[in-house]
Amino acid sequence: MSDSEILAVAVFVPLPGNEEAAMASIRVLMSTLAKRGYSRDYLYRDAKSREYVLVRYWKSEEARREALEDPEVLRCWAELAHEIKTIKVHEALESVRFDALPRSENGDPC
Repeated sequence: MSDSEILAVAVFVPLPGNEEAAMASIRVLMSTLAKRGYSRDYLYRDAKSREYVLVRYWKSEEARREALEDPEVLRCWAELAHEIKTIKVHEALESVRFDALPRSENGDPC
């Protein structure tokens, strides 16, 4: 991850009967974002809960703002709003330095 990239994560489930449509919309969205250089995306699914986890590395804050104004991207998000239920969104995750974490009274990390 480069210094300018922003890590975002979304957890969602397709609405009943919409899994195929949702995956088609996600595919178009991911392709559009990549083609325009806004982000690189990875999609995962939890085998037990059937929740999907979308991991997105925005190229930069500027790229994210541009995507929010891009008519094709907005169209994809509008379609998805009718096909999925969003469970959780993390807009900007930061890495944690382990040397900055507090230690216990005896000096052990746990």
